[in-house]
Amino acid sequence: METPSATPAPRRTRAPEATRRAILDAARAEFAAKGYAGGRVDDIAARTATSKRMIYYYFGGKEQLYAAVLEEMYGGMRDAEAALALDSLPPPEAMRRLVEVTFDHHAAHPEFVRLVSVENIHEASNVKQSPDIRARNATVIGRMSALLKRGEASGDFRRGIDPIDLHMLVSSFCFYRISNRHTLGAIFGRDTMDPATAARQREMIVTAVLRYVSP
Repeated sequence: METPSATPAPRRTRAPEATRRAILDAARAEFAAKGYAGGRVDDIAARTATSKRMIYYYFGGKEQLYAAVLEEMYGGMRDAEAALALDSLPPPEAMRRLVEVTFDHHAAHPEFVRLVSVENIHEASNVKQSPDIRARNATVIGRMSALLKRGEASGDFRRGIDPIDLHMLVSSFCFYRISNRHTLGAIFGRDTMDPATAARQREMIVTAVLRYVSP
C-alpha cells in the first residue's frame, strides 16, 4: 500500500516591509563603510537574503537607495527631537534636553556622521535633490525658534539669538567628536567614546549652550 507523500511545506516569503527594511539596513552599513562611490549594489544584496533585482524593484537604483538611506538617517534625528515634547518643559530644561538628545544621537549613530561627511564631500548633491530631507530638517529650526521665543518671553534667554547659528553650535561639537574620533585619539591619546570623557563633554556642550543663551 502506497502512503501519500507528505505535502511540501509552503515556502516562506519575506514581507515587503521586512525586505525593504533589510535592504535599507544593509545599504546604510555599505555606504557608511565605503561611501556612495565605493558602495556596490551587489554587496548590499549579499548582505541580505534578497537579490539585486529586488533592490532595484524597491528603490529603483543605487542613487535612489542612497537617498532613501540619507532620508531615513536625517529623519531619525528629527524624530528623536520631536519625541522630547519640548513645549511641555520650561525653556532652560527644554534646551538642555534638546542638546542632550543631539549629543546622544550622534554618539549612538556614527554611521549617520559618516554618511553626512560623504554627502558633504559630494557637495550635498543628494540632499539638494531630496525635498523630504530639506522639509524634515526645517523642523529643527522651527523647533529651536519656538524654544528661543518662549525663553525670551519668560526671561530665561536673551534676545536676538539666531536659531541656525545655535543649531550649528550644538551640531558641530556633537558631530566633530564622532567624525574625528580616530584622529583625536591618534594625536591626543583620548577616546571621545570613553564613558567618562563622553559624560564630561556632554555636560560641557550643555553648559556652553545654556550660558550662551542666558540673558
